[in-house]
Order: sequence, then C-alpha cells, then structure tokens
Amino acid sequence: MAPSRGFVWTRRVVLTLLTLFTSAPIYVMLSSSLKPLQEVQAAFTWIPAHLTARPYADMWTTVPLAHYFINSLIVSAASTALSVVIALLAAYAVSRYRFPGRQVFRITVLSTQMFPGILFLLPLFLIYVNIGTATGVQLSGSRLGLIITFLTFTLPFSIWMLVGYLDSIPRELDEAAKVDGNGPLGALIRVIIPVAVPGIITVAVYSFMTAWGEVLFASVMTSDATRTLAVGLRNYASENDVYWNQIMAASLVVSVPVVAAFLLLQRHLVAGLTAGSVK
Repeated sequence: MAPSRGFVWTRRVVLTLLTLFTSAPIYVMLSSSLKPLQEVQAAFTWIPAHLTARPYADMWTTVPLAHYFINSLIVSAASTALSVVIALLAAYAVSRYRFPGRQVFRITVLSTQMFPGILFLLPLFLIYVNIGTATGVQLSGSRLGLIITFLTFTLPFSIWMLVGYLDSIPRELDEAAKVDGNGPLGALIRVIIPVAVPGIITVAVYSFMTAWGEVLFASVMTSDATRTLAVGLRNYASENDVYWNQIMAASLVVSVPVVAAFLLLQRHLVAGLTAGSVK
C-alpha cells in the first residue's frame, strides 16, 4: 500500500530539518575558515564579508600540521592492519571451533565495551612506565605504545563484529576447501577472506576512524615528536591568541581522509554491518 500524502510531506519536512541541523556546523566551519581572523573574532555572520584562503596556507606553518598528519597516518594505518589481522584470526577460531571457554571469551570480549576508556588510561600509563623501567623499551610517548593502546579498544569490537559475520558464512565452504587439500589457514585465506570482504572492510574503517580521531589516550601517551592530529589541533590556541580560522580550516582538512574512505566504502560498510543480523 502506498504511503499517504500526509506521511510523505511529514517525512520530507523531518528529513529537511535533520539535514539543515547536521549541515549547519559544517557550513559554520567552512565559512569561518574562509574569513580573516579579525572577522571571525567579531560578531558572527553567516556569509563572509571578505573571502580569503590564507588560513589554509597558514595552518601548515602555525603548527607542524604535516608532522602531526604523518604521525596520525602511521599510527592509524598500523593499528588498523593489526586489528584486522588479529581480529580475523580470533573471530575465525571462535566461529568455527568449539573449545573450553569459548562462550566466556565471547562474553568477555563484548563486556569490555561497557567500560569507559578513561578507566584504562592510568593503568596503561603505569604499565608502559614499568615496562620502560624494566626493559628500556619506552612505550609511553612512542608510536608503538599508541598503536598498542588503540588495539585495546578496537580489537574487542572488531572480534565481536567479525564473529557475527563469519557465523553467517556457510560451513560447507570450509569443508569444500578441506576436500581440496587446504588446512584451516588455507581455507581461511583462500575461501573465507574473499567472502568476508565486506565485514573486513567494516572493521578496517571502524578501526581507522577510531584511531584517527582519538584524543584522550593520544593526549597522554604521546610526546611532541609523536603527537597526532586530534591532539595537535589545540596548538592553534596560543597564550596571546586563538587562530579560529586556521582551526576550522585544519579541522576540515584532517577530516577528508576519513570522509573519503567512508564514502568510497559505504556499500561494503552497509553489507558488513547488517550481515549476521538475520539467521
């Protein structure tokens, strides 16, 4: 049955209002990034009186934004790759094999998402300091330490999501791979991974987005040499002034990789998020 005329217009109005509500902050960021600093600090106007692209050039020299960008890219890419590989192996074992403690493991992995991240901040920092004292390997303030930190909260969700996705893949594919002479690892690489691409992409995008925009752990676990973008943006606020137009310009620029990845992989994301929801 076709929807009523009133329902159609109500839906249009609601969607229009939601679009305006979500687009307004982005427009304010864009317009502020195209204004001189004096105009941004004055009374707010929706349309810039004097358009300028200077903030997009100055933002690279006011703070070492390129260095922060490289740090974020290395840390996010490494944590994403490790998260996908480890989560895929763990999820395959949980999905395909029955072993003592299997259900306990699944519940434990899921229950870690109940705790706020700040609860793990001090314990992780103390662990890194003690490891550095005992072994000389300085994890605190290093990229390696930040990568390990990101894995602590991306891995549980990644494992849980991939378990649900692999459960939706027929086990007959594993059996057919074994008939062809493949072992468990061969079946995973040659048969399961090509079928599980949407789920893997979903986990990869989630891990990358989480690492790219993380602030709490990055503000404590990094030094000046390893600072990431999410933390480095605050350096546009100095003792004498706050470069609001450059902050807005930099915020738009650093969001481009995540937005581009989301748009390019949107089709796979939808398939990965909905797989396993219906048996």
